[in-house]
Amino acid sequence: MIKNLGIGTGRRKTAVARVYVRDGSGKIVINGKELGNYFPQSEHSMMVRQPLVVTSNENKFDVLINVYGGGSNGQAGACRHGLARALCQVDQGNYVSLRSNGFLTRDPRMVERKKYGQRGARRRFQFSKR
Repeated sequence: MIKNLGIGTGRRKTAVARVYVRDGSGKIVINGKELGNYFPQSEHSMMVRQPLVVTSNENKFDVLINVYGGGSNGQAGACRHGLARALCQVDQGNYVSLRSNGFLTRDPRMVERKKYGQRGARRRFQFSKR
């Protein structure tokens, strides 16, 4: 039986990631795909790996992530947030380095809702004086 050492939920914009950290060799699987296949852009895969790099745990754990909602940027941010939370569960000593790098803070920026009587969140319909 596979035992999860740490479980974390990460969120960013409208994306939600459930992260499971297990003993292993550093393999990261997202929605059944390898990290490089799921996030072809290098900056997204680097963003997901950041908590492991900061805590120097790159080759100690296998990471299983289920992520849904949002776009690729939001999903990568949610994965990073969830992985940081899970690593804190594994070892409390990781907390200081993860907190100082800002990986434990949920990014609160979201799309502002559209208001009634307007074209968008802030954009008004064109005003006609005559």
